[in-house]
Amino acid sequence: MPVNAEFTAVTIDCPEPPVLAAFYRELTGAEITYDTEEAAAVLLPGGTNVYFQKAAGHRAPRWPEEEHPQQFHLDFYVDDLDKAEAAAREAGAGRPEFQPGGERWRVLTDPAGHPFCLCVRSQ
Repeated sequence: MPVNAEFTAVTIDCPEPPVLAAFYRELTGAEITYDTEEAAAVLLPGGTNVYFQKAAGHRAPRWPEEEHPQQFHLDFYVDDLDKAEAAAREAGAGRPEFQPGGERWRVLTDPAGHPFCLCVRSQ
């Protein structure tokens, strides 16, 4: 029998919560709703909260390697993959060499090293 729990947020460990909140604000137009040295939060357009919490000794995943696996990744729809990638990289995203998505999606990394994908919105 389902509990009928409502999904409200995801929390991401990182070394610098304010830096990550600012990055995702730039990437998505999110509103920063909480911002301290230990924790920060953004409210994404559409209503999902993403919390960032400081994790001592945080080790960034190395995508696609398994030694430090990604553990999760976020996907974002975009209309123009090249323009979205350029804007994300200007905001501080990195671009791993391995890119399996062709012209359908791009894997990037946020400033803490977490992989995320920019995905072409289906027409």
